[in-house]
Amino acid sequence: MKPQRILVLGVGNVLLKDEGLGVHLVHRLQASYEFSGNVELLDGGTLGLRLLDPISQADYVIVIDAVQNGAEPGTIHKIPAEVLSKKVAFKNSIHQLDLVETLAYAEVLGRRPTCVILGIEPLDIGPWGTWLTPPVAAKVEALEALVLEEIHHAGGSWTFRADGSSKASEETGYVFGDSGGNHRH
Repeated sequence: MKPQRILVLGVGNVLLKDEGLGVHLVHRLQASYEFSGNVELLDGGTLGLRLLDPISQADYVIVIDAVQNGAEPGTIHKIPAEVLSKKVAFKNSIHQLDLVETLAYAEVLGRRPTCVILGIEPLDIGPWGTWLTPPVAAKVEALEALVLEEIHHAGGSWTFRADGSSKASEETGYVFGDSGGNHRH
């Protein structure tokens, strides 16, 4: 049996502090791990419907995003896509409407994948800043572990890169802090 194609999709705008969480984490994963051939990592930025092709080509999509759900900043969320389409009026993922619309188009094409959104409740998504706030940055490693667990659950695998996580920090530019001090992790 052929393994399912897994797409790990980081979405967000890295210029809006915590809003860039998904993109920062995808770059961190790319720099820290090597994944099995059935796993693709993609920086989806703010592409919206332009992600239809990669989403419709996957069997299982893991979206990483800042998730506004009215919880304490730093709270980790796991939301199945089926829940999103029932709550379109309640926009809890910052990119929920684009995602729901893109999944609907994929369904029309007969290629709607299983989808889950993993994210962290943001503290600040206001302009401008390329860093993650302390409550969000403090949960990045836990979210990373959850993403890796989800990849495993979907049938993917990974190994640590031989060059270690310090190189990953330099390459990703993963930044956190509450001001323009830009501390690197």
